[in-house]
Amino acid sequence: MRFAKVMAGCAISAAVAIGSSACTMPGENTAGGGSAPAEGALKIGFSQATQQSPFYVALTDAAKQTAERDGNELFFADANGDVTKQNNDVQDLITRGINVLVINPVDPKGIAPSLAAADAAGIEVVTVDRPIESGAASFVGRDNKAMGQIVGEAAVAALGPEGGKIIEIQGDAGGAVARDRHDGFAAAVAAQPTITVIDGPYSDYIRSNAVTAMQDLLQAHPDLRAVYAQNDDMALGALQVLAENNRSDVKVFGVDGLMEAVRAIADGDQYTATALNDPNAEGRLAVETAVKVAKGESVAEFIDAGTGLINKSNAPALVGDTTFAEAPQAPPA
Repeated sequence: MRFAKVMAGCAISAAVAIGSSACTMPGENTAGGGSAPAEGALKIGFSQATQQSPFYVALTDAAKQTAERDGNELFFADANGDVTKQNNDVQDLITRGINVLVINPVDPKGIAPSLAAADAAGIEVVTVDRPIESGAASFVGRDNKAMGQIVGEAAVAALGPEGGKIIEIQGDAGGAVARDRHDGFAAAVAAQPTITVIDGPYSDYIRSNAVTAMQDLLQAHPDLRAVYAQNDDMALGALQVLAENNRSDVKVFGVDGLMEAVRAIADGDQYTATALNDPNAEGRLAVETAVKVAKGESVAEFIDAGTGLINKSNAPALVGDTTFAEAPQAPPA
């Protein structure tokens, strides 16, 4: 099980032509269990952190489609960014007789009541996109530090030896994804001493928030040479402000492979790079993993959904009708 999942993640990374840093090997330990029904369809509970992000909307849609494809039943709840609501949602899902719980935590520490309730009910938990320290049979996601790192390496290459000032627009305060994308980017740009990174405000991965932040940042730092936003939605907000102020000289970098960003990379020169983060693959793998857990099969503690750099060289091939760029499928074994 572990070998197959690891190789799937590596194949995705290789297909979008990045270095070995973007393929992360899951942990060696495995977990199994779950409360599987004797027969018939599984009841899968899915507690989503929020539907305010296009990434999470796409992830949710893929999870629902995968459950339907396999003849299972998915009960969905949107926490709307409220950890108290999420804990209440999980209690409700448990009362509906779910066999396994998939959860994208609003706050990894704040969902302790949900984990305790699931454990008391004999229900295994699979986390998606955001990990927790303990209490889950498996985490399905990506190495966000590696994603930040490959985008940081692209920024170093784009700015050259001259370097300059980069504004970083951050996601959510205290979030593991925001922390890892920051740390990976910082590690990459540290290799170029002429680059200075200015930490911008937390904009919660929302474009309109990034627009407001960028308006202030541009006034405070007119000498900037680039913007790095921790997702493409915020990066596109920054790009909007730069366009309104005739600052086509400022390079823009994002994360997630949002199709609007991929098109901007393919069609122009200002939006320079993003990192592939296919929510469809993540949602599908989360439900497939949950089914295995509910049936008592052994699964890896970390299932890497794969990533890769998207830049001018490969963006045209990834342009399509989906909301996010889709990871190329690995060839049959």
